[in-house]
Amino acid sequence: MLNKNTTIGFIGTGVMGKSMAAHLIQAGYSLLVYNRTKEKTDELVQMGATWKDTVAEVAQEADVIITMIGYPKDVETTYFGISGILANADAGTYVIDMTTSTPSLAKKIYQAAKETGIFALDAPVSGGDIGAKNGTLTIMVGGEETAFEAVSPILHIMGSNVILQGTAGAGQHTKMSNQIAIASGMMAVCEAILYAVNAGLNPTKVLKSIAAGSAGSWSLSNLGPRIIAEDYSPGFFVKHFIKDMNIALDSAKEMGIRTPGLELTKSLYEELAKKGEENSGTQALYKLLANQL
Repeated sequence: MLNKNTTIGFIGTGVMGKSMAAHLIQAGYSLLVYNRTKEKTDELVQMGATWKDTVAEVAQEADVIITMIGYPKDVETTYFGISGILANADAGTYVIDMTTSTPSLAKKIYQAAKETGIFALDAPVSGGDIGAKNGTLTIMVGGEETAFEAVSPILHIMGSNVILQGTAGAGQHTKMSNQIAIASGMMAVCEAILYAVNAGLNPTKVLKSIAAGSAGSWSLSNLGPRIIAEDYSPGFFVKHFIKDMNIALDSAKEMGIRTPGLELTKSLYEELAKKGEENSGTQALYKLLANQL
């Protein structure tokens, strides 16, 4: 049974993962950490986490393993193979992939885990670096209800809106719905601020008006001020957003549905990336629309 003596392994301590892991340490859990760039775990180690040299070492010692890494290919490498999580974790271990990945890979991990007595959940998140820092992420979960209930207290440390969406892969499908909504929304936020600036308005005052009305959104309220301040640091990387949009487009194609807004947004972000902004935050789309590149 999971309790405060549970050892949690956290793999992937980037922009969001580091804050998520920090909340677990502050909640009193024993935390093992691994990241391809060791320096990105230094702050967590200073807080009390224990560094492990390999994914396998984390898997061998942890009761719950959380992954928050970059791309589906990274997820597959981390979970499968002789040095992967599934080959090294004991039966009864809970594995939670919080990376935004493909629904098909989530199902593959779930099935392989089940065969060895491991409980697997896909649990991608939304809320960006702000949500990660504040512990207010939205967490969309796919998997078995009993496994979800067992790790729910841990998930609620990192997020304030934690919902089991269905069976394996349902979390990833929900995240795709989220990213589709964000895609056209980010384009609209950038266009709205660009329009206000070119109309000679004070964009900060404009935001105060429109964010409180029917145009309000998380992106408008949280990323709009960053655009105005010319702060394009990543709460969420352009390159990762393109990855997500590609996954969503592939899934939509498989289901036979049209997503023209998503297609347009992806083409703009790919243009932005080609201009050297792949490691900027998604709000950097403004620079492309404003001809600042």
